[in-house]
Amino acid sequence: MYRVCFVCTGNICRSPMAESVFRSDVAEAGLDALIEVDSAGTGGWHEGDPADPRTISVLEAAGYEQHHRARQFRSSWFAGLDLVVALDAGHLRDLRALAPTPQDAAKVRLLRSFDPAAPAGDSDVPDPYYGPLDGFEECLELVEAASPGLLEAVREALAPKEETA
Repeated sequence: MYRVCFVCTGNICRSPMAESVFRSDVAEAGLDALIEVDSAGTGGWHEGDPADPRTISVLEAAGYEQHHRARQFRSSWFAGLDLVVALDAGHLRDLRALAPTPQDAAKVRLLRSFDPAAPAGDSDVPDPYYGPLDGFEECLELVEAASPGLLEAVREALAPKEETA
């Protein structure tokens, strides 16, 4: 089982959105028996809460399923994860600082690094929490743009290593 965890600040906007989109892509690819998808936040302010109503609205309008309760990421989780996907540079920095080993720190990647069309230097999925609904729609577009590249990277990680002669 390959385990992926998406991480944003409070685990009620961006990371649950990424989790829903990626879980849908994994299921569509027929890989849901091989890939486990989860999400968490760097902070615990919203632990136990559902996703933000605007996140739910945008996901449902786009046809994604969403069953979510916010959780705070714990450093002990690194041992059981293959990939930790940060939604912005601040999360990347925080997660790498939380990693118990250099190998664990290397598991942390930015979501938009999987989007070949993402402009250089524009690596963050902006936090829509304090803005209007269109920020949540933009967030979904950025997540959807990166998800196929992420799925391809996970497929490559799952593929048996080719033996060289």
